[in-house]
Order: sequence, then structure tokens, then C-alpha cells
Amino acid sequence: MTAYVALLRAVNVGGRKLPMADLKAIAEKLGLEKARTYIASGNLLFASSMSQNTVATALEAELSKHMGADVPVLVRTAKEMAAVVTANPFDEEAPNKVVAIFLADAPPKDAMTQAKNVADERMALGKREIYVHYPSGQGRSKLKIAAAAAGTARNMNTIEKLADLAGEYE
Repeated sequence: MTAYVALLRAVNVGGRKLPMADLKAIAEKLGLEKARTYIASGNLLFASSMSQNTVATALEAELSKHMGADVPVLVRTAKEMAAVVTANPFDEEAPNKVVAIFLADAPPKDAMTQAKNVADERMALGKREIYVHYPSGQGRSKLKIAAAAAGTARNMNTIEKLADLAGEYE
């Protein structure tokens, strides 16, 4: 049994409402064990003997049926979430001003040089993440990272909490 975190993209923003009780019920319907959510931004913790890709595909299919629209899902193991915390290149900065943008695959090597509207933001590539430090705050930033368009971001406070909670499953 593997401990996982599923990160849903673009729920509970822009009118795409998904109650976390519904997300938990979908997970239970799929046979995911010890399913629980963390905050309303689409974070699901659970244990399963299925592979990452199988879980992601199953969740995406059920969410599509439930919401009537595609909902991309990125899945990480508890160990991978802990590794994202450890690999944070901006760990000296306030965790609410640093995000990791989770991607399905490794970011392209030119992701940072292709970024547009860079002001005071700093970026770094991770294994399957792009880290961004927003000194002036993410809400004020005009930064556009083309490689991040299919990803989903969480700030380091959320990532640390998800890593801790997922670690409890192991």
C-alpha cells in the first residue's frame, strides 16, 4: 500500500466548485483507502495499491463525470511530496511566497528562459516541479510560465502540511 497525495487543478476557482466531501466520496468509490481532503483547493490524501498513473487516470475519469468537465489530477507519493519540500531552493524565503508548480513530467530545460513578464520573481527547476519565489506576492505577479500551463501550484506551507499528513499513512 502506497501513501499518495492527489493535487487537482483548477477546482474551487472561477466557478468550478467541487465540495471536498464530494472529492472524498469519489475517492472512496474508487476504493482509495483512508481518503481525506486538506483545505478546499483540491488536495486529496489516501493510500492505494494502484500505481500513480492508474490512480490519476481513475480520478480524472470520475471527476469528469461528476463535474461535466476535465479536471487534471497530479499524483505524488508521500516520499515525493517530502522530497519537494527538501528540494525547495528558496527555503530561506517566507513559505507563503514560494510555490511549487506540479507537472506531469520533468519541466523543459528552457522553461525559465521562455518565461514572460519576469519582474522580481525567481524560478528554479525541480524533478517534476517548477519552484517560484514571488517576493512581491503571487497575486501581484504578471509572470507567465508556458511550461506551467498544465500544472497546478501549491505554496510551501500547503506542501509541507501535505507531506506531513501523507507521511502519517506510511
